[in-house]
Amino acid sequence: MLVGLPLALALPGLDTVWKTFVFLITLSVLVVLHEYGHFLMARRNGVQVNDFAVGFGPTLFKWTSPRSGTNYRINALPIGGYCAMQGEDGKTSEAEQQREFRVSGNHSDDNFQAKSTWQRLVIIVAGPVANFLVAFVLLFTLAVTFGIETADSKALLTMGPVQPDTPAARAGLTMGDTIVAIDGVHYTDGTSMVKKIHASLGKPLRLTYRRHGADTTITIVPEKHVQGKETYGAIGFSPMFTLHRVGPVEGAQVAVLSIWQTIDGTLQALTALVVHPADGIKNLSGPIGMGRAANQIIEQGPELYLLLAARISIALGIFNLLPIPALDGGRALFIVVEMLRGKPVDPEREALVHVAGFAALMVLMLFVAFHDIANIVHGRGVL
Repeated sequence: MLVGLPLALALPGLDTVWKTFVFLITLSVLVVLHEYGHFLMARRNGVQVNDFAVGFGPTLFKWTSPRSGTNYRINALPIGGYCAMQGEDGKTSEAEQQREFRVSGNHSDDNFQAKSTWQRLVIIVAGPVANFLVAFVLLFTLAVTFGIETADSKALLTMGPVQPDTPAARAGLTMGDTIVAIDGVHYTDGTSMVKKIHASLGKPLRLTYRRHGADTTITIVPEKHVQGKETYGAIGFSPMFTLHRVGPVEGAQVAVLSIWQTIDGTLQALTALVVHPADGIKNLSGPIGMGRAANQIIEQGPELYLLLAARISIALGIFNLLPIPALDGGRALFIVVEMLRGKPVDPEREALVHVAGFAALMVLMLFVAFHDIANIVHGRGVL
């Protein structure tokens, strides 16, 4: 209940609102580019695209292409978008649409359901592939324009993004803070400082940090962090890196490597979610968590924000490839099964899988949203 609270506490500041708006537009652009991947491959394979929309809700502006007949729409809620193809109603399962198409007698060549399994599969996976291509372009541009991250020893002393629900976040540390000393020992070498934290799992440390020229000392206890087969202490921040520009060839290599590392890290987090749900959920963030991270990063300059956008684009690509009904990965899985069987999956069985998969997806999204909101309520960052 907000009655009696000062207005400054009841309402977010204009700066926060602006940052949130920028993040939502960024997310929307990435989703629209995902849909554009579907659009391009649908047109290339001769499928009629009835509507290509930016945003949802009531249509503010519509233009119909006299050549293709596609309705291009700008809708009232500029978050995301969609690509509606001939032969897809968005209500029934892939198998049910295939069955209805075969018995309807309307076998027009521009219908999505009229295409071969290979063509339908390519159209479906084109959306996630577009997200990976967008990430490559962003990372390549960053490498040749701003530069790639270099672990300069002194720069390691300055904190980059602080992860939620970690000792650093709970202690009130934020991006831009500089570690001055640990247990009374002053550090000018970031590598030595990192080794000290890694070797202090479960041990209280008196950490002195500098913010806006003022030094503050706190007590902080590194928690267990597992990376591969290695276990060490961590307080939950990424160090600030320096940048140096590279040429196009090295830039392309760096972009590909960064995409692979992000995919590998995301898959490890998803695996941890299945094996150890209580711990795994801490490593996942939904739109709320990503928005909070964006609000921190946007103050550090365009290069870090573009890096965040690239990683979100990769995450969108991975998420949509998960074999969960209602996602591209789930639809692709049923098409692959159809290829192996030589006929579509029984619609009734597919419908049961869709219901179960959709329920699981909703539960996951609710848990992630609850985790994001809990971090905010407990003071671990604000949106």
